[in-house]
Amino acid sequence: MAKTGKGNGNGNGKDETVGPKGGATSVVGGAKVKTPAVGSGSSRLFGTDGIRGTANRAPITPDIVLKVGQALGYVLSQQPTHRRVKHRTVMIGKDTRLSGYMVEQALSSGLNSMGVWTQLVGPLPTPGIGFLARNMRADAGVVISASHNAYFDNGIKIFGADGFKISSEMELEIERLVREVDLNNHLVEGNEIGRAKRIDDAAGRYIVYVKNTFPLDLNLDGVRIVLDCASGAGYKVAPAIFEELGAELIVLDDRPTGFNINEKTGALFPKKTCEAVVKYRADVGISLDGDGDRVILVDETGKIVNGDHILAICGIHLAKKKSLPSNTIVATHMSNVGLELALKEHGINLVRTDVGDKYVVEEMRNHGYILGGEQSGHIISLEHSTTGDGCVAALHVLAVMLQEKKKLSELTKLMKDVPQVLINTRVSSRRDLESIPGYRTMLDEINHKLEGNGRTFVRFSGTEPVVRVLVEGKDKKKIGLYAEQIAHFLQKELG
Repeated sequence: MAKTGKGNGNGNGKDETVGPKGGATSVVGGAKVKTPAVGSGSSRLFGTDGIRGTANRAPITPDIVLKVGQALGYVLSQQPTHRRVKHRTVMIGKDTRLSGYMVEQALSSGLNSMGVWTQLVGPLPTPGIGFLARNMRADAGVVISASHNAYFDNGIKIFGADGFKISSEMELEIERLVREVDLNNHLVEGNEIGRAKRIDDAAGRYIVYVKNTFPLDLNLDGVRIVLDCASGAGYKVAPAIFEELGAELIVLDDRPTGFNINEKTGALFPKKTCEAVVKYRADVGISLDGDGDRVILVDETGKIVNGDHILAICGIHLAKKKSLPSNTIVATHMSNVGLELALKEHGINLVRTDVGDKYVVEEMRNHGYILGGEQSGHIISLEHSTTGDGCVAALHVLAVMLQEKKKLSELTKLMKDVPQVLINTRVSSRRDLESIPGYRTMLDEINHKLEGNGRTFVRFSGTEPVVRVLVEGKDKKKIGLYAEQIAHFLQKELG
């Protein structure tokens, strides 16, 4: 079975306002694994992927965002620096949702009030900010995005000077400052107020960086690609990347309006890409999400290729070249057990972590692994990127196709999915699942029925008011009934 990586969770501080509630319970091969949950709604500012909520509702309101900017500025001012310039600099990027303008201005104002200069790059994929923060020697990078959520949501993700997402400890400190400290008492003098500056060449820098992750001896001449930009942050840079490498492109959803990001399109809704691949007889389909950090591929027959299959394709290829450190890749508890079995056939180990790409990255950095990701399409190659990058992941698969001279449908046969049912149930409250009377007995009974040939995994979402119920097993009909049983029970208990 897979090793279990020790995900760092979101902390369990002593302060009641930041402690986690609820949790996730996984049963794998008969062993129970308890995973810490993210705090609910108002009890926690940061979730599994930064701050997120509905625009103009707490915490995504101008006053709270301004305080977040002030708190980040204050934290940065307390950190040692070896740079000669007196002021700190933060790079701010965003996706294409309407509220991005409001959040950008509030965040920049908060930082400026603490003496921090801001560099505004406009719409750019999340991994682009991770890269540019490091490349341009900024003290931090911020992405204004709610990732795959609809346009009326928004969020804030923060990267450090090293290009990686900030630690849970830094998140807790920012949250403490926002909640408990009057930051107006720490404003700088008038002559030290920071400046905001637009950076016009950020997109070009990111395009060149991504292209450089593709082998120099290869090109995409003659490769027909359907590219769905999800009306999101990649709408300009993604087409440029693949076109400049020689691909013939059919581009979908590259005209954002501020309202149409992720609207029945992109990585969460790849059906449009599937249909276009068949219609235009393309070699591959690439479906990004709203902030460009995840990707779902489509093979030439119109079949979806998710993150698990991408990990299998890239991991096995690297192992063949003896370029996979410790013959190990990292995934989460949500990845299909079929990935584990496919990797095992090629002598590759799978380490599982808590759900969330930052936990995958943490495990990779701690142990020197270079490939990891999630079934949802967050694929991290630490040789090139500090976080998930949809364009980089797509280029890696295209490189494997060219080097092995195989179609994507052939490569996907490396892994066979075990039937899996996932149900997302909306809830109005969060509690420790194990404290709910009858929950553990029900789960034990279901796992007994699976007879060691499947597993259950239940967790609260870190970004939405839902509980996710996953059941795997040989019989699709039976595991569907088991998943519905768990979901119905939890909806009744948590409303």
